[in-house]
Amino acid sequence: MIDILRAGLLTSVQDLGRPRQREFGVASGGAVDSLACAVANRLVGNEPNAATLEITMGACVLRFSCATLVALAGADCHADLDGAPVWSWWRFPVARGQTLTLRPARFGMRTYVAVAGGIDVPETLGSRSTDLTAGFGGFEGRALRDGDRIAIGHASAATRKLAPMGVRPPVWLSDPLAHRVRVLPGPEYDDFSALAHKHFWENAWRVTPNSNRMGYRLSGPEPLARKKNRTHDLLSHGVVPGVIQVPPSGQPIVLLADAQTTGGYPKIGTVISADLWRLGQVRLGSTLYFSECSAAEAREALREQLRYLAQIDRAIAWHDRGILNTPRVPAITRER
Repeated sequence: MIDILRAGLLTSVQDLGRPRQREFGVASGGAVDSLACAVANRLVGNEPNAATLEITMGACVLRFSCATLVALAGADCHADLDGAPVWSWWRFPVARGQTLTLRPARFGMRTYVAVAGGIDVPETLGSRSTDLTAGFGGFEGRALRDGDRIAIGHASAATRKLAPMGVRPPVWLSDPLAHRVRVLPGPEYDDFSALAHKHFWENAWRVTPNSNRMGYRLSGPEPLARKKNRTHDLLSHGVVPGVIQVPPSGQPIVLLADAQTTGGYPKIGTVISADLWRLGQVRLGSTLYFSECSAAEAREALREQLRYLAQIDRAIAWHDRGILNTPRVPAITRER
């Protein structure tokens, strides 16, 4: 079991989401930064879609009632285990009774805590993710609270005893390029004026506080105006995470993991799949930029992400085989 001593701003159980449910009006859900979630699971020997804890902005304290293997990925929350520092994009053993403390991160928005065996909550519609809007899945369909206890799934004794190791993150979250996302022009892109196109690609867009897991509401210096002959209303139509809608205010909305399944606002663009994780790490009040991308470039970016995950799989396999064949394993350390 894991005791939630301090739940923080928003902590919930998330995996990689609910496949093939949007046609029934059910949001995909899942981790907003699916890449960090998948990497954390790989580090502890889980399937990529195992349930993890998604912790928003740190300030979370967890106590473990059994020995296990834990990994952190995503924003670095300057975590410590009973006072000893541990890092994001690393795995480490945890003894029974130890306490993991995560603090507010300097960069990034969300941290994922994976435990060997995964977070053991009931599966609902093919996923263990929490749908906070609809109130189902995860742990009682809600965000975690102080005093909650959540179960850990079964993991082999060999897995729980694996030595610490870390992997290379996809990009340092302090890098300004982390806040630049690639976008495909949307179906209604040509409905917008040339000036709106210029503003869309060149302006910095601030993520307003009125944002959540459903979507980021953005604010820019100039509203995005449609052409005078293209101001007709649209019928409600299907939308997916990454779609950038423009309501009458002219200030865009980027849909995220918990986005609704239909919408009627014109779609000026769509963030490519390979960059959705970047959105999950953009903090409220900070800015992001859009870069135009072709379909061929989007496919190559996705292949590059898959290559990155394959490299991690090879590194973990090589490291763990070395451990099994080495009588004594030196401690892995890293300067803070």
